[in-house]
Amino acid sequence: MGGTTINKEEVARFGAIAKEWWDEEGKFKPLHKLNPLRLAYIRQHILDNFSLDTKNVKIFKGLDIVDIGCGGGLLCEPMARLGANIVGIDAAKRNIEIAKIHAKEVGLNINYRAMSVEELAKGNKQFDIVLNMEVVEHVNNVPLYLKYCAKLVKPKGLMFISTINRTAKSFALAIIGAEYILNWLPKGTHSYDKFITPEEISKMIERENMRIIDRSGVSYSLLNDEWHLSRDMAVNYMIAAKKTV
Repeated sequence: MGGTTINKEEVARFGAIAKEWWDEEGKFKPLHKLNPLRLAYIRQHILDNFSLDTKNVKIFKGLDIVDIGCGGGLLCEPMARLGANIVGIDAAKRNIEIAKIHAKEVGLNINYRAMSVEELAKGNKQFDIVLNMEVVEHVNNVPLYLKYCAKLVKPKGLMFISTINRTAKSFALAIIGAEYILNWLPKGTHSYDKFITPEEISKMIERENMRIIDRSGVSYSLLNDEWHLSRDMAVNYMIAAKKTV
């Protein structure tokens, strides 16, 4: 494998607003709203895949988890609280600085590193779980990126992906609606041509000895102001995959 998956413009964009990661009413408000659903989805599939003591408060104790494109640590911190050995990586150094500060403030021990997935994949370290949430739409060379990600998964381990489909509906809601009408996200956060379909992602990761165990749509209810799983994958969706060897 060779080449880089880093999109320098995307790294600069997120680095510039890194200080807002933990502001629940700031630019990352949509992720704060989405986080409980992401955590519930990840938790359930981990419980289904591994023999864990559900009576233990530190239910993920002994599991090695890496969060790729971890940002300010919105997923890393709850994983750490559940007992996981968690590594968070991000190509934006400023994101990692913010994540380290916040983890220290709340008393959590998290291994944060400013690096790319290809740099991490150069070593021999593999993880029980690889988290790949809201990242693929911001990288270059998605097939290569997913190849590096899959290399990090232990045999029988899991990888989770959350991203946006490439449809007319996603353009209308995720870009026009979220960025220009509702102002949920800064304008330019997403590029339609970088959206990817569930079928495209599935084929890419299946080539890397990964088996799809679940694909679920993620929909937002304006009435209830909350996200929920659905059969509709036309906009947001999540995938859980298992390493076969």
